[in-house]
Amino acid sequence: MRRSLDGLDEGELLRRVARGDRRAFDELYRRTAPWLTVRLRRRCADRDVVAEVLQETYLAVWRSAGSQAHASTGGSALGWLWTIAAHRLVDAFRRRARQERVPTVQTFPTVAPAAEEEALAGGIDADLERALLALPAELRQVLHAMVLDGLTARETSLLLGVPEGTVKTRARRARIALREALS
Repeated sequence: MRRSLDGLDEGELLRRVARGDRRAFDELYRRTAPWLTVRLRRRCADRDVVAEVLQETYLAVWRSAGSQAHASTGGSALGWLWTIAAHRLVDAFRRRARQERVPTVQTFPTVAPAAEEEALAGGIDADLERALLALPAELRQVLHAMVLDGLTARETSLLLGVPEGTVKTRARRARIALREALS
């Protein structure tokens, strides 16, 4: 049976894949995967990333062969395949960069609890609860992260995605508002 596919070019294989022909897909993979792997490895030394990109590429080919099949010839089918792989490789690099940019937040036990922590540890009385609920959400978030979770201003800025100066300003405004509400 495979002999019947040997004479077909990649464009025709792609047209058959578009019609759901699994044998044509297998033949297209057999012909192009080694070539595609070499091209990807020239751009990325991580074999796991290359394997992931290769898998995502052929999955995309299986799913969207119909969009390319009607217009493809031998050369453009390979070009289309490489374009998919190149886009998937860029996506993999972006994912890796995002994962590397996210710092791990290390927390340290506090030596002496802050006044806010002592007040909250003793239970929230009705006045304090009303004062907390009256705060705007962004002030409450900062206060929660810094007081209840024990994060630093820098860690809170990373958690909330706002500049460290903004965190400090919001923490100060929250404390002033709480003092005024409770006095």
